[in-house]
Order: sequence, then structure tokens, then C-alpha cells
Amino acid sequence: MVKQWKLKEIVLMSILGVVFAGIYLLFFFIGQGIRNVLTPFGLAPFGYEIIFGIWFIVSIIAAYIIRKPGVAFTAEVIAAAVQVLMGSPAGPALIITGIIQGAGAELVFAATKWKNYRLITLMLAGMSAAFFSFLWHLYSSGNIALAPTIIFATFIVRLISGALLAGVLGKWISEQLAKTGVLRGYALGKELQEKREKNTA
Repeated sequence: MVKQWKLKEIVLMSILGVVFAGIYLLFFFIGQGIRNVLTPFGLAPFGYEIIFGIWFIVSIIAAYIIRKPGVAFTAEVIAAAVQVLMGSPAGPALIITGIIQGAGAELVFAATKWKNYRLITLMLAGMSAAFFSFLWHLYSSGNIALAPTIIFATFIVRLISGALLAGVLGKWISEQLAKTGVLRGYALGKELQEKREKNTA
């Protein structure tokens, strides 16, 4: 798997992992703020769920740009490890979360043999990461103690967040980056260049 990666792809994965580690850490505090706002209404469990998809986004972006086996998984694990080094309140256990989330996203790309990167695939990858992370957090975060209706509702919200914030937003961010020309040497950049050439032919 690693042998298939070019040096520039490894560098890009690392850069994305570091950048999104910072973004992930920022959203930890944003989520806490949302949770505090929702607490008086009895909706505290939804505080993080609304934005949870943002914590899968680097796996989607890296996979969409590079399009090779293992990229989604590796980018997510890098981001998790860097967050720990940055002093995330979640601590070292966050690396396990990153492994689970990255594996969840990678599973969908693997199902297509890493050949399908349409929007629906990216959304499903975000939802898969949401699904497996939710199962993990049921026990690691004690969410299993919540009322069944709350568990079900937060599960649905996390799935939607994964589809939209990781899948849709991840695709949009990747394509905006590609339009600047910085991704010319990567699969996404080449695909968009080919489309432009066809449209002008």
C-alpha cells in the first residue's frame, strides 16, 4: 500500500493531517460552546453531534485528492496523533478514535476498489466514519447510558453530519483547492484539468 504512494502524496497527507488537527481541536471547543447553549433545553448530547462530521473531513479530502488505497485511513490517523501532541483534552485515546474513523471512511473507498470518487461515495464514506465512531463512543464515552430515543436521534444527526460536513463540504474544499492549481500533480487536479480541456475543445 505505502509503496504505491509517491513522496509528494505522503507530504500532502502529512500537511493535511497537521492542518486539520488544528481545525479539529478548534471544533472541540466550538462543540463545547454549542453544548453549553443547548444544555438548558435538555439537548446537550446534540452539541457535538451537529458538527461531528467535521472530524472525518480530512479522510475525505485526502482520499478525494490522491485516490489511492490507505489514504483516507492514514490522513485521519495523522490528524488524531497530531491533536494528541497539540494537547487535546481527549488525550491519547483520541488515536484509537482516529483509527476507527479513518477505517470507517476507508472501508467505503475499498468497496469501490478505490475507483469511485463521486459525491455519493464521499457522502457514504463520511456516514461510514460516523457509524463506526458512534459505536465506539457508545462505550468509550458512556453514551450507552443515554435514553434509547436520545441514542437513536444523536446517531441520525451524526450520520447526516458525516454526509454533509465530511462528504459534501470535503468535496467542495478539495475542488476549491484544485482550482487554484496547487493540486495539478494529483489525481483530482488532473481530472479537473482534463474536464477543462474537454470543455474548451
